[in-house]
Amino acid sequence: MPDKPAKLIVRNAESRDIPGIVDVSERVYGHGMGYGPSEILGQINRFPDGQFVAEYEGRIVGYCATFMISGEVALKPHSWTEITGAGYAARHDPEGDMLYGMDVMVHPDYRRLRIGERFYRVRRELCQWLELKGIVFGGRMPGYARHTKEYPDPQDYVEAVMEQKLKDPVINFQLRQGFRPIGVMRNYLVGDAQSKDCATHMLWDNPLEQDKIKAKPSLGDTALPERVRLATVQFQMRRINSIDEFEQQIEYFTDIASDYKSDFVVFPELFTLQLLSLEHKPLGPVESIEKISEYTPRFIAFMEKLAVSYNINIIGGTHPSRVENGDILNISYVFLRDGSVHTQQKLHPTPSERMWWNIKGGKGANVIQTDCGPIGVMICYDSEFPELARHLVDQGALILFVPFCTDERRGYLRVRYCCQARAVENQCYVALSGVVGNLPNVENMDIHYAESCILTPSDFPFARDGVAADTAPNTETIALADLSLSDLLTARQSGAVQNLKDRRFDLYSVSWKKDG
Repeated sequence: MPDKPAKLIVRNAESRDIPGIVDVSERVYGHGMGYGPSEILGQINRFPDGQFVAEYEGRIVGYCATFMISGEVALKPHSWTEITGAGYAARHDPEGDMLYGMDVMVHPDYRRLRIGERFYRVRRELCQWLELKGIVFGGRMPGYARHTKEYPDPQDYVEAVMEQKLKDPVINFQLRQGFRPIGVMRNYLVGDAQSKDCATHMLWDNPLEQDKIKAKPSLGDTALPERVRLATVQFQMRRINSIDEFEQQIEYFTDIASDYKSDFVVFPELFTLQLLSLEHKPLGPVESIEKISEYTPRFIAFMEKLAVSYNINIIGGTHPSRVENGDILNISYVFLRDGSVHTQQKLHPTPSERMWWNIKGGKGANVIQTDCGPIGVMICYDSEFPELARHLVDQGALILFVPFCTDERRGYLRVRYCCQARAVENQCYVALSGVVGNLPNVENMDIHYAESCILTPSDFPFARDGVAADTAPNTETIALADLSLSDLLTARQSGAVQNLKDRRFDLYSVSWKKDG
């Protein structure tokens, strides 16, 4: 008789599991009330060792989320939104001494397989492997709403359950798993009617001798490279005589970046509009965008081939493209060296883009998983809205790429100053790539100003002025820089200032619509 593969396994979650996790979340919490893909991706990117799925015959049927945090924070009263960074595990602290249980959920059709018990076991194993002091979380108390008249104080209700005067399915389960309540937190999860917004403050003490416990130093995903090399292209717009000439320019800069062993090369916003100089007569604004959209299939095929053949990840500037509903969107195509193609739509078209070209605003802002860690793309004007960068960094982005197209110095400086602010407030790297030159026969592309650059946070491990590489104004060129990911993660943990750690989640957070 041949061996049978395991039907039920518990393993670390991966990005490919996200659709299945979202489905379980919807089944457990209701439509529109569960996790979105961006939140789950943020959890996995921040602490990949701490996220688990239960897989039954190839289907995701459960999810368990955890992160590390200081006991000084976790053992004080808090809310779920505050402690989890609005669901992104944004307060994960690699130097923390406690493991925080963010969530455990099991598909309703698979709840008699002791999946919850298995998740609690792997949590304990993780806690002991990391040599942490214990596990803490806020636990639901779903029986409380039925007994509020009898026990107006939720603490009395918890004590009644412990004394076996009442039964609460969640509290009783957690007690059997070795946890003990150290208090009750009010307003922990607003909207949990069964628990009257309350939660038991649960703690499991690691049974190892406490004076021997010391958290292992960790800065996140050890699969990240120590350093990443970036190249940013300052691309000159000029009249060309054939599409082959345009492609030769792109390949020229890609070849240079590859020769310098760059991991990424970024091209500017709207650089494909150079193809409009092939037209024998000037086109009107709307006609121009309609025409450029026709080049989309060839552009994608060419850039995809370049990324693979030159072994480099290419942020392919932006290219106006017609989408299924007929709208024209300004889209950044990202071509990874493994052959995959990703997109990021421009969310905020400028007034002139809307007026001249009828470009619409897109939707969505998701990080892109690369072999050098998660990245994000903000297209020019998008960089002037801090919510977008924060959303990408909450998902785990370490580097943000900003293709831009500005007509004169003041417009450029708006983008430059905002990108420097994004680098400081999110403690991330930001690479800008702009166009120079002019296209006299193309409406709204008359003049350009750019000083492409690679920006860093402002702290001791980085360049003195927060600029890793810069270019001369309005000159076609390429700039390169080596960026240390370990320095970045160290600065987030123990820099002179720690903007990400010091956010006041008890006062504010960035909330992104699930369908956005």
